[in-house]
Amino acid sequence: MISRELERARAWEEMKDKEIDPLSRPAFHLSARVGWMNDPNGFSRYGGKYHLFYQYHPYDAQWGPMHWGHAVSEDLLHWEYLPCALAPDTDADRDGCFSGSAAELPDGRQLLIYTGVVETELPDGRRRHIQRQCLAFGDGLNYDKYEDNPILTEADLPEGGSRLDFRDPRLLREEDGTWSLLTANATPERDARLIRFTSSDAVHWEDGRVMIRNGGRIGTVWECPELLTIDGEDVLLTCPMDMQAEGTDFHPGNGSACMIGSLDRETGEFVPRVLRPIDCGIDFYATQSIRTPDGRTVMIAWMQNWDTASSYRDERTQWLGQTTLPRELTVRDSRLFQAPVRELLALRRDEVRCAAVPVEGRVSLPGVAGRCVDLELTVRQGRDKMWRCFTVALAADETHRITVEYDRAKELLSIDRTFSGTRRAIVHRASAAVPTDEKDGALTLRIILDRCSLEVFACGGEKTLTMTYYTPLTADGIWFEADGDAEMDLVRYALEV
Repeated sequence: MISRELERARAWEEMKDKEIDPLSRPAFHLSARVGWMNDPNGFSRYGGKYHLFYQYHPYDAQWGPMHWGHAVSEDLLHWEYLPCALAPDTDADRDGCFSGSAAELPDGRQLLIYTGVVETELPDGRRRHIQRQCLAFGDGLNYDKYEDNPILTEADLPEGGSRLDFRDPRLLREEDGTWSLLTANATPERDARLIRFTSSDAVHWEDGRVMIRNGGRIGTVWECPELLTIDGEDVLLTCPMDMQAEGTDFHPGNGSACMIGSLDRETGEFVPRVLRPIDCGIDFYATQSIRTPDGRTVMIAWMQNWDTASSYRDERTQWLGQTTLPRELTVRDSRLFQAPVRELLALRRDEVRCAAVPVEGRVSLPGVAGRCVDLELTVRQGRDKMWRCFTVALAADETHRITVEYDRAKELLSIDRTFSGTRRAIVHRASAAVPTDEKDGALTLRIILDRCSLEVFACGGEKTLTMTYYTPLTADGIWFEADGDAEMDLVRYALEV
């Protein structure tokens, strides 16, 4: 039965969707249907399609009482909006339906598991969200909430867990047909720990155990955890809050972390041996991953930053928030590699190929422009003067541009949106350590540009940098610049949906 709150949300998004110019949206990234989007949720296969839900406030382009938006796709690039899936409309979730995951049950129903939020006054007078886990069952379009929600509360947490930070349930189907559930939790002092529960039916859960503790090593609460097996390696993805800067790997604020290590199948404890950011850019958070029918592990994330998201909003903003390009994940030599999903190749049009182009000063090339672009670039030393800095400017006109810059001496790759037209003093630049090729000293990049997003893949996908920007859509120039003698090979494709 559809509640009054859900019916209202569906009617609102149906009405407001018609007011949005499709050209104001990304071409091949999923964006909020209307209003606000943050974390992707419930990335899953059901009924022969990919389903992606997302944290959603349909009534305004800023965070509010969380609903679940819903979209489906057959190729991970062309998304069809479906009606809002969940609204905060029961005693267990009256102040928000926070993040979660989805799976198909043996009886054919689609299961959604999410964090239900109820605001409560604490003894000291503060009002905070009490977080518990809830279920809903559906057919891929409509969902009935479980009558016995919540199914996990603070009473189910191991000793020392806070009911204020107990969220983001991630379903895992084990080889023997049983289920595991990984949840974010923290101590009252907000030191992260991840809790793993077990179940035979995905409804009744028990045996909550601490899988890993932060111990102050990185940030505070570890949100949106995922435990994956990729190329025979145990991989833990999570998004730490409130990080301090650490070298070029981790930036201040809320970010991402990949831990490659070993899961003890007896104790359930995860022991990391490698800790790296998933993405080194500005706008990347809250991953969700799926195993595709052909065996690939594909990850998607929220392409935004909590500390800067609201800076783009004004009274005219009709939608805010989008997801990253889905990325194929592999592990080699205990290192995570990412690549745009191969389905993107089908969108390539109008190839422009240039070889051994000399770049000294600023260079533009015929046919190399656009706002939806797949650009493959290799830069090496030219004949004479050694170059120290190489710059690619995109989404450019006389006054606007975003840039991808490489400092050869520091071996530092940076993305920058300072001149994108923003009027806010937010984070505009991020960097990552990227060495040149050991054999020939070349720098090789793949750059994916959508109407309002940039994703850069370096070191064969071991390093990625992601950001959003909002230059005028008429700014579609691309140019290259070096402060010495560089030589460039380039392949540019337009991307058309």
